[in-house]
Amino acid sequence: MADSNISMPGAFGGLIRYDEEYQSKFMISPTQVIIFVVLVMLFVIFMKMFFPIG
Repeated sequence: MADSNISMPGAFGGLIRYDEEYQSKFMISPTQVIIFVVLVMLFVIFMKMFFPIG
């Protein structure tokens, strides 16, 4: 009875692969994000220097 050759499908062990290569319409590199943040900071500083609030 123990010699039956029935093979069961292997378990994933909790390792399920979802679509890891997500393709977005907006592909932004980390360098571009840092440059954008620095430009926003410079813009805010410029606005505070030349157009102070009261």
